[in-house]
Amino acid sequence: MLMLDDQQTAARHWFESLRDAICAEFEAIEREAGSDAAFAYTPWDRSDASGEGGGGVRGVMKGRVFEKVGVNVSTVGGAFEGDFAKTIHGAGEDPRFFATGISLVAHMANPHVPAVHMNTRFLVTTKRWFGGGADLNPPLPIAEDTEEFHAVLKNACDAHDPAHYSRFKEWADDYFYIPHRKVHRGVGGIFYDHLEGDFDAGFAFTQDVGRAFLDVYPRIVRRRMDTPFTDVDVARMLAWRGRYAEFNLVYDRGTLFGLKTGGNIDAILMSLPPVANWD
Repeated sequence: MLMLDDQQTAARHWFESLRDAICAEFEAIEREAGSDAAFAYTPWDRSDASGEGGGGVRGVMKGRVFEKVGVNVSTVGGAFEGDFAKTIHGAGEDPRFFATGISLVAHMANPHVPAVHMNTRFLVTTKRWFGGGADLNPPLPIAEDTEEFHAVLKNACDAHDPAHYSRFKEWADDYFYIPHRKVHRGVGGIFYDHLEGDFDAGFAFTQDVGRAFLDVYPRIVRRRMDTPFTDVDVARMLAWRGRYAEFNLVYDRGTLFGLKTGGNIDAILMSLPPVANWD
């Protein structure tokens, strides 16, 4: 098994506790909709004969409100192979790494309920840093939801540094863009990486991002989950999902990281929608 230091252990425990809180809230929403859907958890292991490598738990729920939602946690370690190490902060001279984090993607049954992505993580190479963020991905954008999502994230950022929100919002706008389509994949949020130097500060901010997500997203879901929709709305959602899948398969760095580090394939690709359409 992986031997973790105090910082690594604290980060791992936080991501697992955040997973538990989010999954409980999402299951509560299903109960409110008259569904008995629940998360199914599948542990996975990438340990080698020496016990190194780590693993994680893939959690997936398919319900009446959440057509497909995945919430994964992982804690892994090892060494990057070949030139990939040169693409990772602090791994160019020494390919050894440690990573722990949570990754969430929700695709919703009602086109008026926005899909969402949230991921936060702690990585160790020759450097130590936090990264992640959250972004809203509505097939049918509603200004009230977009504004509230951004306002809650801004409050979380402002509590730590007044410059965080504008910087991390711009970073999200740049990152969550599909060049070959010349469109953004959603209405944005925040994205940050390489938050290093002061573990306690970076950890506190990363925790507040998780808490902000848990505060705002369930509220948006409850607001929209009973909104009537048409076949035209569903068609727009399926076409939008195609764009989402294109981004995650072609450009998403987390997908590449998981594949390059021997992660669980089903957990890595849980971000893909259950049904999509390309005209």
